Amino acid sequence: METTATRIPDHVHPQDAHKFMQEAGLVLVDIRTEGEWMRTGLAEGAVALTAAGSEFVDHLLDLIGGDKTKPVAFICASGARSAHVQRYLQAHGFTNAINVVEGMTGGPGAGPGWILRGLPTVPHHHRRG
Repeated sequence: METTATRIPDHVHPQDAHKFMQEAGLVLVDIRTEGEWMRTGLAEGAVALTAAGSEFVDHLLDLIGGDKTKPVAFICASGARSAHVQRYLQAHGFTNAINVVEGMTGGPGAGPGWILRGLPTVPHHHRRG
């Protein structure tokens, strides 16, 4: 059987993000705040990395081994903040930044979101420094 690289669209719904994580090794980054993570948990397999502060891009580059072409998806609550992060990163050379529309909790006009779609979540545990 011949294998080909999976092309991931730049906007995906939560169920597709979950599928690409399992089948294509998509990296999912939850850019919400720690308080949001504590309230709802994280998408199973997601990396918690708040998109605030000048160090965000540095931490992201560390996560993806400095490869700005590596597919990486971003999820927030409803898809609005992740769309903003996606545009910012695309403008700064990230060629496979993907927005998870609907986000974790969805909302009017967004769709139901990761949680209401019944996709797996895990609790977030506060990290002490």
